[in-house]
Amino acid sequence: MSVNDIPGGILLGRARIEGFDHPRIVTVRDGQLVDITARGMATVRDIAESGRAAEHVKTAPGRAVGDIETVMANAAAGKADMPQLLCPVDLQALKASGVTFVVSLLERVIEEQARGDNSRADVLRSEILDLIGTDLSQLVPGSEAAVKVKAALIEKGVWSQYLEVGIGPDAEIFTKGQPMSAVGHGAEVGLHPISNWNNPEPEVALVVTSAGEIIGATLGNDVNLRDVEGRSALLLGKAKDNNASASLGPFVRLFDGDFTLETIKQAEIALRVEGTDGFVLEGQSNMAQISRTPESLVAATVGAHHQYPDGLVLYLGTMFAPVKDRDGAGKGFTHKLGDVVSISTPSLGTLTNRVNLSTKCPPWTYGTSHLLRDLARANLL
Repeated sequence: MSVNDIPGGILLGRARIEGFDHPRIVTVRDGQLVDITARGMATVRDIAESGRAAEHVKTAPGRAVGDIETVMANAAAGKADMPQLLCPVDLQALKASGVTFVVSLLERVIEEQARGDNSRADVLRSEILDLIGTDLSQLVPGSEAAVKVKAALIEKGVWSQYLEVGIGPDAEIFTKGQPMSAVGHGAEVGLHPISNWNNPEPEVALVVTSAGEIIGATLGNDVNLRDVEGRSALLLGKAKDNNASASLGPFVRLFDGDFTLETIKQAEIALRVEGTDGFVLEGQSNMAQISRTPESLVAATVGAHHQYPDGLVLYLGTMFAPVKDRDGAGKGFTHKLGDVVSISTPSLGTLTNRVNLSTKCPPWTYGTSHLLRDLARANLL
């Protein structure tokens, strides 16, 4: 872990620190992890809802608790002898948007057509591309041109519910997990043991207030079970929401004069998977190629039609769909236990997790009620 893996700007996070029963609110200053927990500002939710999140984090009194490079390196190595970074949000809802990039759109159609059988993916990919014969990246979802493509695909018999949300008028927005259920940098991420075809989804996640204001961003891994969702989109909950299946971090970077939503729109998100078998997978996701704007995805999530009193985090989707063969020609990619997944971009740093079964990852036992009781006992509410 080097200083290059730690972003600049105004960073907000959470950590487990020895001597405290509850997570502490932290930031980074002069290469140090700094505890800025304060009464009335003891949750990321309260800071986000204050209307002055960046100013508060930048100026709040604090106490250095460790060298940030060492803390992050120890977390990525699974060592527990220093403060442990947690998911950098707490009471916010965990929401996600799907099929927001052309490549992921194509791969979702393949999943559906393959009915969960990854051995059929290569043939289907070629067949569907031949049928489509159009650069879907130029289509504006819900536009007249998109309606014409939809009609042509229906006629050819390859229309899919994934194409509906990919180029139709309505975005796919779903609940990724419950508040407090996501894991952070250095933690294990979980795969349901029934899955034999799965992958990481490297994404940017926006931090949104209850009023719908986007105030910052972080990195996320929307762990996905391709075979489960491929059998039926009605199994989305089983494919997406499992123990340790949502990762966020390492920090929320709050918007300021130098870091804005426009920065996010131009970000290149890098993915690297390193297996214990020597397998290495690398790829990139270019946010400039997203088919729906981040603002439109937020508007589809929160507004007069749906409120989130504690705010939300919204995964924006990914264009990266891993197809590199791992266990033989035509078999594509799937995780193996022990894979180390690193998601990075210069403005947000690097989020690293190790893959395990959801049934083997540490169980989620510390929820909202536990946090509130601990904060009340510490006179921090």
